[in-house]
Amino acid sequence: MPVTLRPEAPADSAAIEHVTVAAFKNAPHTDHTEQFIVNALRRAGAMTVSLVAEDGGILVGHVALSPVSISSGARGWYGLGPISVLPDRQGQGIGAQLMNASMAALKDLGAAGCVLLGDPAFYSRFGFQPQPGLVLPGVPPEYFQALRFHGDWPEGTVTYHDAFNATS
Repeated sequence: MPVTLRPEAPADSAAIEHVTVAAFKNAPHTDHTEQFIVNALRRAGAMTVSLVAEDGGILVGHVALSPVSISSGARGWYGLGPISVLPDRQGQGIGAQLMNASMAALKDLGAAGCVLLGDPAFYSRFGFQPQPGLVLPGVPPEYFQALRFHGDWPEGTVTYHDAFNATS
């Protein structure tokens, strides 16, 4: 069966946690708190977009997007992450499908843009690029990337939702 993308349902939370833990188990540059971040975003009602990828009734991927704050006061910006695909399903285009669908969902909401922390080689395919005026403290600038949908590029320090500090 082909992979189906759909919004997260309440019954998906345990499967999303499983996918997230598995996806980041052997990933470099992680403190293995991604599943805690997703759960904390959900509890706080802060996930603006939460999509799952399903194959034959099995959840194989997930992406979360939540609002970010920019010190300049720019509005309508979101942070992508985490995005997770089961390790044995990576490299099959599922992550790309989740990326494209999540960016389309943000555009439909009238978002100004999206930021993320990740591998420039992967995310540049979707139009993400480092933006010198946007800063995430403590992160190498080439890994903090942005995609603008409309309006001017904002400048300032970006702050993710407090759920990104979750450790359990």
